[in-house]
Amino acid sequence: MHKLDEQLVQRAQRILDFNWNGEYTQPGPRLYPHQWSWDSGLIAMGYAHYAQDRATTELTHLFDSQWTNGLLPQIVFNPRFGEYFPGIDFWHAERSPNAPRESKTSGVVQPPIHATAVLYVYRHAQDEAAAKEFLGRLFPKLRAWHDYLYRERDPEGEGLVYIRHPWESGMDNSPMWDSIMERLQLLPEQIPKYRRADTHFVTAGDRPLDAAYDRFAYLVKFFADRDYDEAKIREGCPFLVQDVLFNALLCRADQDLAQIARVLGEDPTPLEKRTRKTARAMNEKLWDEQHGIYLDFDLTTGRPLQVYVAPNFVPLYAAIPDEGRASRMVDSLESAGFGLSDESLTPVPSYDRYGFAFFPTRYWRGPVWVNINWLLMRGLQRYGYEEQAQRLRETILSLCRDQGFYEYYDPTTGFGHGSDLFSWTAALCLDVVLEDRTSENLPSKHLGE
Repeated sequence: MHKLDEQLVQRAQRILDFNWNGEYTQPGPRLYPHQWSWDSGLIAMGYAHYAQDRATTELTHLFDSQWTNGLLPQIVFNPRFGEYFPGIDFWHAERSPNAPRESKTSGVVQPPIHATAVLYVYRHAQDEAAAKEFLGRLFPKLRAWHDYLYRERDPEGEGLVYIRHPWESGMDNSPMWDSIMERLQLLPEQIPKYRRADTHFVTAGDRPLDAAYDRFAYLVKFFADRDYDEAKIREGCPFLVQDVLFNALLCRADQDLAQIARVLGEDPTPLEKRTRKTARAMNEKLWDEQHGIYLDFDLTTGRPLQVYVAPNFVPLYAAIPDEGRASRMVDSLESAGFGLSDESLTPVPSYDRYGFAFFPTRYWRGPVWVNINWLLMRGLQRYGYEEQAQRLRETILSLCRDQGFYEYYDPTTGFGHGSDLFSWTAALCLDVVLEDRTSENLPSKHLGE
Protein backbone atom coordinates (compact mmCIF):
# COMPACT_ATOMS: atom_id res chain seq x y z
CA MET A 1 0.00 0.00 0.00
CA HIS A 2 1.20 3.54 -0.79
CA LYS A 3 2.55 5.39 2.25
CA LEU A 4 -0.02 8.19 1.88
CA ASP A 5 -2.80 5.59 1.83
CA GLU A 6 -1.41 3.96 4.96
CA GLN A 7 -1.56 7.31 6.72
CA LEU A 8 -5.10 7.86 5.44
CA VAL A 9 -6.19 4.46 6.77
CA GLN A 10 -4.75 5.29 10.19
CA ARG A 11 -6.51 8.66 10.24
CA ALA A 12 -9.84 7.12 9.21
CA GLN A 13 -9.55 4.44 11.87
CA ARG A 14 -8.88 7.10 14.51
CA ILE A 15 -12.13 8.85 13.52
CA LEU A 16 -14.08 5.62 13.97
CA ASP A 17 -12.29 4.89 17.24
CA PHE A 18 -13.22 8.34 18.50
CA ASN A 19 -16.91 7.93 17.59
CA TRP A 20 -17.26 4.32 18.81
CA ASN A 21 -19.08 4.04 22.15
CA GLY A 22 -18.98 0.30 22.67
CA GLU A 23 -22.40 -0.41 21.10
CA TYR A 24 -22.58 1.80 18.01
CA THR A 25 -20.70 4.54 16.20
CA GLN A 26 -21.87 8.12 16.44
CA PRO A 27 -22.14 9.61 12.93
CA GLY A 28 -20.59 12.83 14.23
CA PRO A 29 -19.39 13.61 17.75
CA ARG A 30 -21.34 16.82 18.32
CA LEU A 31 -24.18 17.09 15.83
CA TYR A 32 -25.17 13.39 15.72
CA PRO A 33 -24.71 11.61 19.08
CA HIS A 34 -27.31 8.84 18.58
CA GLN A 35 -27.35 5.80 16.27
CA TRP A 36 -28.60 6.42 12.73
CA SER A 37 -29.86 3.57 10.59
CA TRP A 38 -28.20 3.85 7.20
CA ASP A 39 -25.10 5.42 8.76
CA SER A 40 -24.62 2.18 10.69
CA GLY A 41 -24.88 0.12 7.52
CA LEU A 42 -22.25 2.20 5.73
CA ILE A 43 -20.00 2.36 8.80
CA ALA A 44 -20.15 -1.43 9.20
CA MET A 45 -18.77 -1.84 5.69
CA GLY A 46 -15.70 0.12 6.74
CA TYR A 47 -15.29 -1.90 9.93
CA ALA A 48 -15.59 -5.11 7.89
CA HIS A 49 -12.00 -4.64 6.73
CA TYR A 50 -10.37 -4.54 10.16
CA ALA A 51 -12.85 -4.78 13.07
CA GLN A 52 -15.40 -7.52 12.48
CA ASP A 53 -16.59 -7.44 16.07
CA ARG A 54 -17.50 -3.79 15.78
CA ALA A 55 -19.24 -4.34 12.45
CA THR A 56 -21.45 -7.09 13.86
CA THR A 57 -22.09 -5.22 17.12
CA GLU A 58 -23.04 -2.07 15.19
CA LEU A 59 -25.69 -3.82 13.12
CA THR A 60 -26.94 -6.05 15.93
CA HIS A 61 -27.46 -3.06 18.21
CA LEU A 62 -29.51 -1.33 15.51
CA PHE A 63 -31.73 -4.36 14.86
CA ASP A 64 -32.26 -4.87 18.59
CA SER A 65 -34.53 -1.80 18.38
CA GLN A 66 -36.53 -2.99 15.37
CA TRP A 67 -40.29 -2.58 15.73
CA THR A 68 -42.44 -5.71 15.91
CA ASN A 69 -44.02 -4.93 12.53
CA GLY A 70 -40.56 -4.92 10.92
CA LEU A 71 -39.98 -1.15 10.80
CA LEU A 72 -36.29 -0.37 11.28
CA PRO A 73 -36.13 3.09 12.87
CA GLN A 74 -34.07 5.95 11.54
CA ILE A 75 -32.69 6.76 15.02
CA VAL A 76 -32.02 4.67 18.09
CA PHE A 77 -31.67 7.20 20.89
CA ASN A 78 -28.96 7.23 23.51
CA PRO A 79 -30.67 8.70 26.62
CA ARG A 80 -27.38 10.23 27.77
CA PHE A 81 -27.67 12.87 25.05
CA GLY A 82 -30.65 15.18 25.54
CA GLU A 83 -29.58 18.15 23.43
CA TYR A 84 -30.87 16.94 20.10
CA PHE A 85 -33.95 17.79 18.07
CA PRO A 86 -36.19 15.96 17.43
CA GLY A 87 -35.47 14.07 20.63
CA ILE A 88 -37.14 11.15 22.34
CA ASP A 89 -40.14 13.07 23.68
CA PHE A 90 -40.96 14.69 20.36
CA TRP A 91 -41.63 11.43 18.51
CA HIS A 92 -44.14 9.78 20.88
CA ALA A 93 -43.18 6.49 19.27
CA GLU A 94 -44.63 4.66 22.28
CA ARG A 95 -48.10 5.41 20.86
CA SER A 96 -47.51 2.61 18.39
CA PRO A 97 -48.11 -0.90 19.72
CA ASN A 98 -45.22 -1.99 17.50
CA ALA A 99 -42.54 0.25 19.01
CA PRO A 100 -39.92 -1.38 21.25
CA ARG A 101 -40.34 -0.92 24.98
CA GLU A 102 -36.69 -1.41 26.03
CA SER A 103 -35.29 1.34 23.77
CA LYS A 104 -36.40 4.70 22.41
CA THR A 105 -36.54 5.34 18.68
CA SER A 106 -37.83 7.69 16.03
CA GLY A 107 -40.91 6.75 14.01
CA VAL A 108 -39.52 7.01 10.48
CA VAL A 109 -37.02 4.92 8.51
CA GLN A 110 -33.95 5.46 6.32
CA PRO A 111 -32.70 3.86 3.09
CA PRO A 112 -32.48 0.06 3.44
CA ILE A 113 -28.81 -0.63 2.86
CA HIS A 114 -28.62 -3.10 5.74
CA ALA A 115 -28.77 -6.47 3.97
CA THR A 116 -26.02 -5.21 1.67
CA ALA A 117 -23.95 -4.28 4.71
CA VAL A 118 -24.59 -7.60 6.48
CA LEU A 119 -23.51 -9.58 3.42
CA TYR A 120 -20.46 -7.34 3.02
CA VAL A 121 -19.43 -8.00 6.62
CA TYR A 122 -19.91 -11.73 6.14
CA ARG A 123 -17.79 -11.83 2.99
CA HIS A 124 -14.89 -10.09 4.72
CA ALA A 125 -14.97 -12.29 7.82
CA GLN A 126 -12.01 -14.46 8.82
CA ASP A 127 -14.06 -16.65 11.17
CA GLU A 128 -16.54 -18.45 8.89
CA ALA A 129 -18.49 -20.07 11.71
CA ALA A 130 -18.98 -16.85 13.67
CA ALA A 131 -19.90 -14.93 10.52
CA LYS A 132 -22.48 -17.51 9.51
CA GLU A 133 -23.98 -17.37 13.00
CA PHE A 134 -24.23 -13.58 12.56
CA LEU A 135 -26.02 -14.10 9.23
CA GLY A 136 -28.46 -16.52 10.79
CA ARG A 137 -29.24 -14.11 13.62
CA LEU A 138 -29.94 -11.12 11.35
CA PHE A 139 -31.58 -12.89 8.38
CA PRO A 140 -35.11 -13.03 9.87
CA LYS A 141 -34.80 -9.41 11.01
CA LEU A 142 -33.71 -8.29 7.55
CA ARG A 143 -36.53 -10.24 5.95
CA ALA A 144 -39.04 -8.64 8.35
CA TRP A 145 -37.63 -5.19 7.49
CA HIS A 146 -38.04 -5.69 3.75
CA ASP A 147 -41.45 -7.34 4.20
CA TYR A 148 -42.62 -4.31 6.21
CA LEU A 149 -41.63 -1.98 3.38
CA TYR A 150 -43.37 -3.96 0.66
CA ARG A 151 -46.43 -4.69 2.81
CA GLU A 152 -46.98 -1.24 4.34
CA ARG A 153 -45.35 1.12 1.84
CA ASP A 154 -46.49 -0.45 -1.44
CA PRO A 155 -50.26 -0.80 -0.98
CA GLU A 156 -50.91 -1.15 -4.73
CA GLY A 157 -48.32 -3.91 -5.13
CA GLU A 158 -46.37 -2.02 -7.79
CA GLY A 159 -42.98 -3.15 -6.56
CA LEU A 160 -42.15 0.43 -5.52
CA VAL A 161 -42.28 1.53 -1.90
CA TYR A 162 -42.96 5.09 -0.77
CA ILE A 163 -41.36 7.29 1.84
CA ARG A 164 -43.50 9.59 4.00
CA HIS A 165 -40.98 12.14 5.26
CA PRO A 166 -37.90 13.82 3.73
CA TRP A 167 -35.81 12.31 6.52
CA GLU A 168 -36.65 8.83 5.24
CA SER A 169 -34.81 9.55 2.00
CA GLY A 170 -31.56 10.29 3.82
CA MET A 171 -31.53 13.51 1.75
CA ASP A 172 -33.39 15.67 4.24
CA ASN A 173 -33.12 19.06 2.54
CA SER A 174 -33.03 18.04 -1.12
CA PRO A 175 -34.66 20.41 -3.63
CA MET A 176 -36.77 17.41 -4.63
CA TRP A 177 -39.02 18.14 -1.67
CA ASP A 178 -39.50 21.88 -2.30
CA SER A 179 -42.72 21.60 -4.29
CA ILE A 180 -44.25 19.38 -1.61
CA MET A 181 -43.10 21.60 1.23
CA GLU A 182 -44.52 24.64 -0.54
CA ARG A 183 -47.93 22.97 -0.73
CA LEU A 184 -47.96 22.73 3.08
CA GLN A 185 -49.43 26.11 3.99
CA LEU A 186 -49.34 25.79 7.78
CA LEU A 187 -51.01 27.98 10.38
CA PRO A 188 -48.96 28.83 13.49
CA GLU A 189 -51.05 26.53 15.66
CA GLN A 190 -50.28 23.59 13.34
CA ILE A 191 -46.54 23.84 13.96
CA PRO A 192 -45.39 21.89 17.04
CA LYS A 193 -43.18 23.66 19.55
CA TYR A 194 -39.53 22.79 19.10
CA ARG A 195 -36.03 24.18 19.49
CA ARG A 196 -33.38 23.38 16.92
CA ALA A 197 -30.02 22.08 18.09
CA ASP A 198 -28.22 21.60 14.76
CA THR A 199 -27.34 25.27 14.26
CA HIS A 200 -25.49 25.30 17.60
CA PHE A 201 -22.79 23.10 16.07
CA VAL A 202 -22.84 23.86 12.34
CA THR A 203 -23.07 27.12 10.40
CA ALA A 204 -26.75 27.98 9.99
CA GLY A 205 -26.18 28.78 6.32
CA ASP A 206 -25.30 25.13 5.67
CA ARG A 207 -28.46 23.76 7.30
CA PRO A 208 -32.16 23.60 6.29
CA LEU A 209 -34.22 26.76 6.77
CA ASP A 210 -36.59 27.16 9.73
CA ALA A 211 -39.54 26.95 7.31
CA ALA A 212 -38.38 23.47 6.29
CA TYR A 213 -38.03 22.40 9.93
CA ASP A 214 -41.56 23.62 10.64
CA ARG A 215 -42.81 21.20 8.01
CA PHE A 216 -40.54 18.38 9.15
CA ALA A 217 -41.95 18.78 12.66
CA TYR A 218 -45.54 18.96 11.37
CA LEU A 219 -45.15 15.62 9.60
CA VAL A 220 -43.76 13.97 12.74
CA LYS A 221 -46.79 15.17 14.71
CA PHE A 222 -49.04 13.92 11.88
CA PHE A 223 -47.62 10.41 12.30
CA ALA A 224 -47.74 10.43 16.10
CA ASP A 225 -51.36 11.65 16.09
CA ARG A 226 -52.20 8.52 14.06
CA ASP A 227 -50.24 6.22 16.39
CA TYR A 228 -47.89 5.39 13.52
CA ASP A 229 -50.61 3.32 11.86
CA GLU A 230 -49.54 3.18 8.21
CA ALA A 231 -53.07 2.82 6.85
CA LYS A 232 -54.22 5.91 8.74
CA ILE A 233 -51.12 7.84 7.71
CA ARG A 234 -51.69 7.03 4.04
CA GLU A 235 -55.21 8.48 4.10
CA GLY A 236 -54.13 12.10 4.36
CA CYS A 237 -50.35 12.32 4.39
CA PRO A 238 -49.20 15.22 2.20
CA PHE A 239 -45.81 13.60 1.61
CA LEU A 240 -45.89 10.22 -0.17
CA VAL A 241 -43.03 9.75 -2.62
CA GLN A 242 -41.64 6.76 -4.49
CA ASP A 243 -37.99 7.72 -4.13
CA VAL A 244 -35.33 6.52 -6.57
CA LEU A 245 -32.46 6.17 -4.10
CA PHE A 246 -34.59 4.37 -1.52
CA ASN A 247 -36.02 1.90 -4.04
CA ALA A 248 -32.68 1.32 -5.75
CA LEU A 249 -31.03 0.47 -2.44
CA LEU A 250 -33.97 -1.76 -1.52
CA CYS A 251 -33.65 -3.57 -4.84
CA ARG A 252 -29.92 -4.10 -4.24
CA ALA A 253 -30.58 -5.13 -0.62
CA ASP A 254 -33.11 -7.76 -1.74
CA GLN A 255 -30.48 -9.12 -4.14
CA ASP A 256 -28.09 -9.40 -1.23
CA LEU A 257 -30.75 -10.88 1.04
CA ALA A 258 -31.23 -13.59 -1.58
CA GLN A 259 -27.50 -14.28 -1.41
CA ILE A 260 -27.73 -14.53 2.40
CA ALA A 261 -30.63 -16.97 2.00
CA ARG A 262 -28.45 -19.18 -0.21
CA VAL A 263 -25.64 -19.21 2.34
CA LEU A 264 -28.12 -20.27 5.02
CA GLY A 265 -29.82 -22.90 2.88
CA GLU A 266 -33.03 -20.89 2.59
CA ASP A 267 -35.06 -20.46 -0.61
CA PRO A 268 -33.92 -17.26 -2.39
CA THR A 269 -36.56 -17.46 -5.14
CA PRO A 270 -39.21 -15.13 -3.62
CA LEU A 271 -36.56 -12.49 -2.94
CA GLU A 272 -35.15 -12.74 -6.45
CA LYS A 273 -38.64 -12.46 -7.91
CA ARG A 274 -39.37 -9.35 -5.84
CA THR A 275 -36.06 -7.81 -6.86
CA ARG A 276 -36.87 -8.21 -10.55
CA LYS A 277 -40.32 -6.71 -9.99
CA THR A 278 -38.87 -3.61 -8.38
CA ALA A 279 -36.29 -3.22 -11.15
CA ARG A 280 -39.01 -3.47 -13.82
CA ALA A 281 -41.22 -0.98 -11.98
CA MET A 282 -38.37 1.53 -11.71
CA ASN A 283 -37.62 1.18 -15.41
CA GLU A 284 -41.26 1.53 -16.41
CA LYS A 285 -42.35 4.30 -14.05
CA LEU A 286 -39.33 6.27 -12.86
CA TRP A 287 -37.06 6.45 -15.92
CA ASP A 288 -36.87 9.88 -17.63
CA GLU A 289 -35.80 9.32 -21.22
CA GLN A 290 -35.25 13.00 -22.00
CA HIS A 291 -32.66 13.60 -19.30
CA GLY A 292 -31.16 10.13 -18.92
CA ILE A 293 -31.93 9.77 -15.22
CA TYR A 294 -34.53 8.21 -12.92
CA LEU A 295 -36.99 10.59 -11.23
CA ASP A 296 -38.92 10.40 -7.98
CA PHE A 297 -42.70 10.06 -8.23
CA ASP A 298 -45.08 12.13 -6.10
CA LEU A 299 -48.06 9.92 -5.26
CA THR A 300 -50.08 12.89 -4.03
CA THR A 301 -50.11 14.64 -7.41
CA GLY A 302 -49.56 11.55 -9.55
CA ARG A 303 -46.58 13.17 -11.28
CA PRO A 304 -42.81 12.76 -11.37
CA LEU A 305 -40.69 15.28 -9.47
CA GLN A 306 -38.73 17.05 -12.19
CA VAL A 307 -35.67 17.68 -10.07
CA TYR A 308 -32.25 16.33 -11.05
CA VAL A 309 -30.10 15.03 -8.21
CA ALA A 310 -27.01 12.80 -8.09
CA PRO A 311 -28.62 10.13 -5.85
CA ASN A 312 -31.04 9.38 -8.68
CA PHE A 313 -28.17 7.77 -10.62
CA VAL A 314 -27.82 5.11 -7.89
CA PRO A 315 -29.88 2.52 -9.86
CA LEU A 316 -26.49 1.80 -11.46
CA TYR A 317 -25.43 0.31 -8.10
CA ALA A 318 -28.38 -2.10 -8.19
CA ALA A 319 -27.88 -3.15 -11.84
CA ILE A 320 -31.33 -1.78 -12.74
CA PRO A 321 -30.78 -0.01 -16.11
CA ASP A 322 -29.88 -1.89 -19.27
CA GLU A 323 -26.63 -1.07 -21.08
CA GLY A 324 -28.26 1.61 -23.22
CA ARG A 325 -29.76 3.44 -20.29
CA ALA A 326 -26.55 3.09 -18.31
CA SER A 327 -24.73 4.82 -21.15
CA ARG A 328 -27.28 7.63 -21.10
CA MET A 329 -26.83 7.97 -17.34
CA VAL A 330 -23.06 8.27 -17.71
CA ASP A 331 -23.55 10.96 -20.34
CA SER A 332 -25.79 12.82 -17.90
CA LEU A 333 -23.24 12.45 -15.09
CA GLU A 334 -20.58 13.88 -17.37
CA SER A 335 -22.79 16.80 -18.39
CA ALA A 336 -22.19 20.35 -17.19
CA GLY A 337 -24.76 20.00 -14.41
CA PHE A 338 -22.99 17.13 -12.64
CA GLY A 339 -19.50 17.60 -14.06
CA LEU A 340 -18.03 14.13 -13.67
CA SER A 341 -15.65 14.91 -16.55
CA ASP A 342 -15.09 18.57 -15.57
CA GLU A 343 -11.64 19.01 -14.02
CA SER A 344 -12.60 22.42 -12.60
CA LEU A 345 -15.30 20.87 -10.39
CA THR A 346 -15.16 18.42 -7.49
CA PRO A 347 -17.64 15.74 -8.54
CA VAL A 348 -20.39 14.86 -8.00
CA PRO A 349 -22.57 17.72 -6.71
CA SER A 350 -25.64 16.27 -5.04
CA TYR A 351 -27.89 18.52 -7.14
CA ASP A 352 -27.53 19.85 -10.68
CA ARG A 353 -25.32 22.92 -10.28
CA TYR A 354 -27.44 24.78 -12.84
CA GLY A 355 -30.63 23.96 -11.00
CA PHE A 356 -32.68 26.81 -9.55
CA ALA A 357 -32.12 25.77 -5.92
CA PHE A 358 -28.38 24.99 -6.17
CA PHE A 359 -26.30 26.11 -3.21
CA PRO A 360 -22.80 24.59 -2.93
CA THR A 361 -22.69 24.37 0.88
CA ARG A 362 -26.31 23.94 1.93
CA TYR A 363 -27.40 20.50 3.09
CA TRP A 364 -28.20 18.27 0.04
CA ARG A 365 -28.63 21.30 -2.25
CA GLY A 366 -25.31 20.92 -4.01
CA PRO A 367 -22.54 19.61 -1.75
CA VAL A 368 -20.58 16.48 -2.60
CA TRP A 369 -21.33 13.51 -0.30
CA VAL A 370 -18.86 10.66 -0.01
CA ASN A 371 -21.61 8.04 0.38
CA ILE A 372 -23.24 9.05 -2.92
CA ASN A 373 -19.88 9.13 -4.69
CA TRP A 374 -19.13 5.67 -3.27
CA LEU A 375 -22.44 4.23 -4.51
CA LEU A 376 -21.93 5.79 -7.94
CA MET A 377 -18.33 4.55 -8.09
CA ARG A 378 -19.48 1.00 -7.38
CA GLY A 379 -22.31 1.33 -9.89
CA LEU A 380 -19.99 2.58 -12.63
CA GLN A 381 -17.67 -0.34 -11.92
CA ARG A 382 -20.57 -2.76 -12.37
CA TYR A 383 -21.11 -1.52 -15.93
CA GLY A 384 -17.43 -1.33 -16.84
CA TYR A 385 -17.01 2.46 -16.73
CA GLU A 386 -13.59 2.20 -15.11
CA GLU A 387 -12.32 5.68 -16.03
CA GLN A 388 -15.35 7.41 -14.52
CA ALA A 389 -15.25 5.17 -11.45
CA GLN A 390 -11.58 5.97 -10.97
CA ARG A 391 -12.35 9.70 -11.03
CA LEU A 392 -14.77 9.20 -8.13
CA ARG A 393 -12.30 6.98 -6.29
CA GLU A 394 -9.62 9.65 -6.54
CA THR A 395 -12.11 12.31 -5.48
CA ILE A 396 -13.07 10.43 -2.32
CA LEU A 397 -9.43 9.90 -1.36
CA SER A 398 -8.29 13.44 -2.14
CA LEU A 399 -11.18 15.06 -0.23
CA CYS A 400 -10.46 12.98 2.86
CA ARG A 401 -6.69 13.35 2.57
CA ASP A 402 -6.66 17.10 1.91
CA GLN A 403 -9.73 18.38 3.76
CA GLY A 404 -10.44 15.81 6.44
CA PHE A 405 -13.44 13.60 7.12
CA TYR A 406 -16.39 15.95 6.73
CA GLU A 407 -20.07 15.30 6.29
CA TYR A 408 -20.05 16.93 2.85
CA TYR A 409 -17.90 19.16 0.63
CA ASP A 410 -18.30 22.25 -1.55
CA PRO A 411 -18.07 21.08 -5.19
CA THR A 412 -16.69 24.46 -6.29
CA THR A 413 -13.89 24.74 -3.72
CA GLY A 414 -13.52 21.23 -2.26
CA PHE A 415 -13.76 22.63 1.28
CA GLY A 416 -15.39 20.47 3.94
CA HIS A 417 -18.69 21.46 5.59
CA GLY A 418 -21.25 20.13 8.05
CA SER A 419 -20.12 17.82 10.82
CA ASP A 420 -16.40 17.13 11.03
CA LEU A 421 -14.96 13.78 12.15
CA PHE A 422 -17.82 12.18 10.21
CA SER A 423 -17.99 8.43 10.55
CA TRP A 424 -19.38 7.21 7.24
CA THR A 425 -16.89 9.39 5.37
CA ALA A 426 -14.08 7.70 7.30
CA ALA A 427 -15.58 4.23 6.86
CA LEU A 428 -16.12 4.52 3.12
CA CYS A 429 -12.70 6.09 2.64
CA LEU A 430 -11.29 2.99 4.35
CA ASP A 431 -13.27 0.77 2.01
CA VAL A 432 -12.00 2.65 -1.04
CA VAL A 433 -8.37 2.29 0.04
CA LEU A 434 -8.80 -1.37 0.96
CA GLU A 435 -11.39 -2.18 -1.69
CA ASP A 436 -11.89 -5.78 -2.76
CA ARG A 437 -13.97 -5.84 -5.91
CA THR A 438 -14.64 -9.55 -5.68
CA SER A 439 -16.88 -8.78 -2.71
CA GLU A 440 -19.26 -6.93 -4.99
CA ASN A 441 -20.33 -10.13 -6.80
CA LEU A 442 -20.86 -8.17 -9.99
CA PRO A 443 -23.80 -9.38 -12.13
CA SER A 444 -23.36 -10.46 -15.71
CA LYS A 445 -26.50 -8.66 -16.81
CA HIS A 446 -28.90 -6.04 -15.57
CA LEU A 447 -32.05 -6.89 -13.62
CA GLY A 448 -34.63 -4.92 -15.53
CA GLU A 449 -34.72 -7.01 -18.70
